Amino acid sequence: MAAPGRARVPYVALVAQYEAEAASLRPRLERVLASGQWIGGEEVEAFEQAIARRLGVAHAVALNSGTDALWLGLRALGVGPGDEVITPPNSFIATTAAIVQAGATPVFADVLANQNVDPVAVARAVTPRTRAILPVHLTGRVAPMPELLEIAARHRLLVVEDAAQSVGARLGDRHAGTFGDIGCFSAHPLKNLNAAGDAGFVVTERADVAERLRRLRSHGLVDRDTALEWGTVSRLDSLQAAVLLFRLERLDEAVRARRDNAARYAAGLAGMSQVFVPRDAPEAFSVFHTFVVQVERRDELVAFLRERAIETAIHYRRPIHLQPAAASLGYAEGDMPVAEAQAARILSLPIHQYLSPDDIAHVCASIREFYA
Repeated sequence: MAAPGRARVPYVALVAQYEAEAASLRPRLERVLASGQWIGGEEVEAFEQAIARRLGVAHAVALNSGTDALWLGLRALGVGPGDEVITPPNSFIATTAAIVQAGATPVFADVLANQNVDPVAVARAVTPRTRAILPVHLTGRVAPMPELLEIAARHRLLVVEDAAQSVGARLGDRHAGTFGDIGCFSAHPLKNLNAAGDAGFVVTERADVAERLRRLRSHGLVDRDTALEWGTVSRLDSLQAAVLLFRLERLDEAVRARRDNAARYAAGLAGMSQVFVPRDAPEAFSVFHTFVVQVERRDELVAFLRERAIETAIHYRRPIHLQPAAASLGYAEGDMPVAEAQAARILSLPIHQYLSPDDIAHVCASIREFYA
């Protein structure tokens, strides 16, 4: 049982984040409300410019979710019916759903020990119908982009990066989301760069793609009276843009805290045969949207930690190729053996920036106690 007086270790801390920011954030929100410009306008344009500068790209297009970033990004690149898109099966369901919503067919490729997609499996999955590779920078760790870009170049394929979990992550001097044709980001409240509701954006070097995305997000309109194509409504609210601008200024601080927490976990769990902690290559800079370990007797450990007031999560319990929605794609258990084995072992430990070193020590000690 939890030690007397021991505070719980929460998995998320959105209330703590708001309490820390409220005095500085509220005047910005009040200024937007008083302006009457609640859709588009100065705040949205300022956020697009700021995130493009941060990532070192020519264009950023703000949208109302990370899912729309993927779906509209695929559409803006011309991916649609008859096309296949190769992607891993261990992401959130939105990654594959966006492919389906664009009218294309998802083709799954198994993953590496660190949960990112395996380039060897991607190469095996290429067919004459393959149009794009859609890697996921899962947990805030950049996928093996040099190998994936080589495959894409060899077969003349588009590369669409699902960078929903990885804003600020780098491989060498390149940011996640800037390797391929487009990078698709989420700013959902649980992300490292988080809005106070749904939000997302796409970054690209391609002016033609950015122009089409801006059109698609607003009914396909090129002016108030002319719709060039059928679009949708996926505009980032001005209030959310104001929140994101404010939190972008503090992103480095949040990432630094998460990386410090990850280092404490790695040290505190070192030498345990029952716990696998993925390691980063020297040239990688991971941002730890989640801190995912792979453990023995996972569900028993979850219950044990809950008794000690430690909250955890599982990202994700069932691979996408085994979801009921994917039944028509023809996959079966055993087709993605690495992802399937990991799904039974993965466990996300609290990693947010409001944890104390004592919190991390308590989690590590509790895990060691369980396996002892």
